[in-house]
Amino acid sequence: MSDTAELLVEIGTEELPPTALRRLSEAFARGVAEGLREQALTFGEVAAFATPRRLAVVVSGLATRQPDQEQVRRGPALATAFTTDGEPSKAAEGFARSCGVAVNDLQRDSTPNGAWLVFRQLRPGRPTAELVVGVVEQAVARLPIPKRMRWGAGEAEFVRPVHWVSMLVGEEPIHGSLFGLEIGRDTRGHRFHHPQTLAIPSAAGYAELLRTQGRVEPSFERRREIIRAQVERLAADTGGRAGLDPELLDEVTALCEWPTAIVGSFDERFLAVPREALIETMQKNQKYFPVFGVDGGLLPRFITVSNIESRDPDQVRAGNERVIRPRFADAAFFWDQDRRRPLEDFCARLDQVVFQDRLGTLADKSARVAQIARHLAGVLGLDEELAARAGRLAKCDLMTHMIFEFPSLQGVMGRYYAEHSGEHPCVSVALEEQYLPRQAGDRLPQSDCGRVLALAEKLDTLVGIFAVGLRPTGVKDPYALRRAAIGLLRILIETPLELDLRDLLEFTAEELRERVDAREAAREVLGYALERLKGYYQDQGIGSDVVDAVLAVGVSVPSDIHRRILAVDAYRKLPEAAALTAANKRIRNILRKAEDKDAVPLDPRVLQDDAERRLAGRVAALETEIADELGAQDYAAVLQRLAGLREEVDGFFDQVMVMVDDDGLRRGRLALLRSLEGLFLRVADISRLQ
Repeated sequence: MSDTAELLVEIGTEELPPTALRRLSEAFARGVAEGLREQALTFGEVAAFATPRRLAVVVSGLATRQPDQEQVRRGPALATAFTTDGEPSKAAEGFARSCGVAVNDLQRDSTPNGAWLVFRQLRPGRPTAELVVGVVEQAVARLPIPKRMRWGAGEAEFVRPVHWVSMLVGEEPIHGSLFGLEIGRDTRGHRFHHPQTLAIPSAAGYAELLRTQGRVEPSFERRREIIRAQVERLAADTGGRAGLDPELLDEVTALCEWPTAIVGSFDERFLAVPREALIETMQKNQKYFPVFGVDGGLLPRFITVSNIESRDPDQVRAGNERVIRPRFADAAFFWDQDRRRPLEDFCARLDQVVFQDRLGTLADKSARVAQIARHLAGVLGLDEELAARAGRLAKCDLMTHMIFEFPSLQGVMGRYYAEHSGEHPCVSVALEEQYLPRQAGDRLPQSDCGRVLALAEKLDTLVGIFAVGLRPTGVKDPYALRRAAIGLLRILIETPLELDLRDLLEFTAEELRERVDAREAAREVLGYALERLKGYYQDQGIGSDVVDAVLAVGVSVPSDIHRRILAVDAYRKLPEAAALTAANKRIRNILRKAEDKDAVPLDPRVLQDDAERRLAGRVAALETEIADELGAQDYAAVLQRLAGLREEVDGFFDQVMVMVDDDGLRRGRLALLRSLEGLFLRVADISRLQ
């Protein structure tokens, strides 16, 4: 038998949850690979396969046997292993007995730290076939399944009931059981095209067997590309292009084993309905791909992907067209009904919806957001009345028929209804932009009113929810406070806006005073939000120590923090940076140990050594030289200048003893170090860099 072979593991189930299929497949393949490594088995490529009815893994170049392994157990130290007469002690006899040998069969190991009795035993490697079931059981146990289900009378648990399990090493089936089922070598083809079982000739031939005989494409990635190509071709045939949302493409891929795309159409009169509502219906409810014209407008077409190659595709097309028609008719009805009243009329119903028990209704929240938006507009020199108007109308669309049916269109429909009601364009756009960014990487608000409203909405939510004690814990974040904090920072940094986050949070806390005392919450939110910067900059390749160094100096204007972080990140790449960072750490340690009575202003006249006088002169000169650059917030230029101190700093620490007995001289040298540290602290605490 060859030293290596392919391994196949297939778990056949009832239909797996489509939105989780890709994640489950990747986790299963990863778990099998980790289990094989833990068994000291070498292998090559690990190929993951996933369809609605199966999770599978094919491992190539897998060693068919574990290597022999030497087991070493260390026993008592020689000093306690034998008596003064050279007889084995009880500890030595007990150790030998636990190893199943006599004391004389034990060996001795000597190291610089001592000598011990040891037992060495060569453990022969086991055949891979004997290990695979245990590896798979462990991989299954590690899968990210929030809630496992049982079926039948057995105790087995999985994300869905399991109907078959197949495992092969090369051409040989693995014997055993899993999920209460006997492991075999059979798989099953497409539920309709080939419902019969298929005997798998070998692990290497698994995928091709399903493709050629089972009418199943087992590779998630290949199936995804097949769907993409079919949809794009059909869209092009209609003179348009398909809207290929990545999440929808993944979900449709997870719903099909043998995909066949079909183009359908709908009545053009429905195009009078906002396109977002039609797209939402197609994508979320029906899993259809919308089709757009060359001008970007929505065409009266859709593309559906069937899990069967029908002999009569016209019937499939007609069925899908029949299903979408009443859904579009409902959307058209809601659109017409909502527009019979101006948007402001819906605000009266906000008093009936509780935002949070202690924070009041949506009407209360809207009033606070309006005041915060007015304040922000005033600080930024914008139209305060428009900002406040946007705040008052911000949640009105939540009371419309359309949002009741399509909650994810909140804000979007607010813009449409505001435009229809004749609101100022700035207000209309703001109603949609208040929710931006909706997720990581999403666009930011582009209008002045939109930025102000988005900031006001996030500030009120963050401070209010923190004030009532509902800070996010672990994975629980029902009010999406992490997203709100990151969105707040992104708007302030990337726009950029020169606003002090501490001031904004304190103003927001004051607006909440009639409901809760939010002053402490404002301080907590500041720390919470700034802590999120570590992840934000990590995504940009900037270490958390750089963020720590900047935040340590107490700045709270995010746009200013951003400039400092970029400057410190550039500084650390300078050739002088490592030495100056080490010097700052040394200065920090010296000053931390110094007594308070030693803290006096710097008087250069008390300094004696040439090295310390040179350093004092450079520090004094730099105080003046960097003033304009600090005023212009050109922190990169400031740190570039400070990097020029390396020679004087090195000379000082090479030639000068700081903690001398002479009180006046010691205090003078400590004052010099404080002045030197203070130059860097104008930008960041460099001592925190790693």
